[in-house]
Amino acid sequence: MRILPLTDRNERKILASRRASSREAERVAARIVSDVRRRGDPALFSWTDRFDRLALGPRTVWVSHGEMLAARKSVSREFLAAIDHAERNIRTVARRQKPQDWTIEVEPGVRAGQRVRAIGSVGCYLPGGRFSLVSTLLMTVIPAQEAGVGEIVVASPQPGSALLAAAEKLGVRQVARVGGAQAIAALAYGTRSIPRVDKIFGPGNRFVTAAKKLVSNDCAIDMLAGPTEALVLAVRGNARFIAADLIAQAEHDPDAISVLVTTSVRLARAVASEIKRQLADLPRTNLARRSLTKNGAVLVAQTLAAAAGFVNRFAPEHLSLPGGADAIFDRIESAGSIFLGSWSAQSFGDYASGTNHVLPTGGIARTRGGLSVSDFVKCISVQEVSRAGVRRLAPVVEQFARAEGLAAHAQSVEVRK
Repeated sequence: MRILPLTDRNERKILASRRASSREAERVAARIVSDVRRRGDPALFSWTDRFDRLALGPRTVWVSHGEMLAARKSVSREFLAAIDHAERNIRTVARRQKPQDWTIEVEPGVRAGQRVRAIGSVGCYLPGGRFSLVSTLLMTVIPAQEAGVGEIVVASPQPGSALLAAAEKLGVRQVARVGGAQAIAALAYGTRSIPRVDKIFGPGNRFVTAAKKLVSNDCAIDMLAGPTEALVLAVRGNARFIAADLIAQAEHDPDAISVLVTTSVRLARAVASEIKRQLADLPRTNLARRSLTKNGAVLVAQTLAAAAGFVNRFAPEHLSLPGGADAIFDRIESAGSIFLGSWSAQSFGDYASGTNHVLPTGGIARTRGGLSVSDFVKCISVQEVSRAGVRRLAPVVEQFARAEGLAAHAQSVEVRK
């Protein structure tokens, strides 16, 4: 992996590497979304047959409960135990995150509050196939359940046994075997077979991301997630551990970005050497080789302040602080998920620590964090003004209304005096 000085030029190159958008993906997604929106089921099944080689109809689009039970019986006890453990931790964190109802007296005669209510229905999109992202099922369905969402629809192309077993354990009853842009369109607009949902969650390839962007004016989405990002900021640390984290995230996608930022030339060289050694132990087909060659880097900063400044401007999806974490932690303002200390492998957050692995990429962490229960609820503001409160607030409202030329606003409080 390249060892480079942290300069303005090198920073611009790294930041620019994730800005490329796929116009071709957006063009293809637009055609599919428009077709499914217009024709419904026939378009959904036609595109599914074309891309997934799966002939579906209204009776076969849904996975039966019997299939899910059979899938649960087919997986190992160890895997079911792993689901139980991860579920327990994810629920514990989700319950702590949930916004609460509250009411306060702002001033005599004036009360304000918040009423928290779940979104009515959600769609959880899960990339499927041979290696279904089972963990993403847990990361999207469990917060939805803790929020109290009434209808949860899972969409996954050719879902594997592990995913179906996990769905059955979580009590999911609606799993549709559709994927790609056509699944996003079906969830956003509804078809005869697939119900329209209020909000869509979950990651996907560039066509899925493009489709989510296209439907977002008509159906809410969680976020537009791009290729995985992993940054490690360390002044010291175990080179084997650091290399392992960078490689682990790099294997997600050939466009994944993995970067070590350090003030130590010695650590930079040790990690670069360790990455080369660990890659040699992986299958030749592992995507980490491609992504590290294309987007991997070790940046050597002159000062810790310069290194932290780069991290905040990059706003990474994953950020590890393995060495000198306490001194560095307070300097970090923007990251999707932070892993403190040498023992906190990023993979723990991917699966079982309890925090959510659906995280912002492409710099979106400058304005929001990872997925949480808050994304599945509505915080409704509530106010109650008594007759005494009218006497206190009316003069204030009248002044604002006159300043803004809104006579009817002023009249609506004057009639109550």
